[in-house]
Amino acid sequence: MSDQLRERVRERYAAAATAVSTGGGCCGGPVDVDPPGFGAVAYTDTERAELPEHAVTASLGCGNPLAVADLRPGETVLDLGSGGGIDVLLSARRVGPTGKAYGLDMTDEMLALARENARDVSNVEFLKGHIEAIPLPDASVDVVISNCVINLSVDKPAVFAETFRVLRPGGRLGITDVVAEDHLTPADRAERGEYVGCIAGALSFAEYRAGLSAAGFVDVEIAPTHEAADGMHSAIIRARKEKR
Repeated sequence: MSDQLRERVRERYAAAATAVSTGGGCCGGPVDVDPPGFGAVAYTDTERAELPEHAVTASLGCGNPLAVADLRPGETVLDLGSGGGIDVLLSARRVGPTGKAYGLDMTDEMLALARENARDVSNVEFLKGHIEAIPLPDASVDVVISNCVINLSVDKPAVFAETFRVLRPGGRLGITDVVAEDHLTPADRAERGEYVGCIAGALSFAEYRAGLSAAGFVDVEIAPTHEAADGMHSAIIRARKEKR
């Protein structure tokens, strides 16, 4: 079942990337907006202006992780489920030439789109792989960001453990995701939307906090920003890895 769910997710994002690359459906300029409730106003005009003129993406997230992560010059940042690479490009500008921005995605079509978007940017690198098995060394990243992707994972404890592993001591997690109210059962969540639509796979607030804590994170904060469906919220999630 997990392989089937992952393939459904991959097919959806591949179709979105193909639509953008061929000038169809999703593409409406540098950053395409999402359906109401999923990040339609996530990017500011200033951020849009920072993108290369040729950059386009299939924006399927639920927020703006850059507003969460507080990136600093010289840092190394990793975007989990980087899609068309827009958050990676914006991150690269914030960390500057002495920093590095990685994007990780499992979809060949999205990776091709992202690399085209970043063709003139020197401090970015896109990696193919799964967020449950991040292809980077231990303690190699200062900040991990993600835009409504972890809820799509079929093994969220592995994502949390891998995120913790690649962060340096003192490193930070700053993401956006869909989170369910604690009283909703998995069946309740499934009724509110399909898995690849960011709803059915969402953890509850308590499950999210417990999962991050179990992986070793401290100072876990989960702040809902707006309702995505009945009892389901887009949320800002922050945590950190303790310094040694």
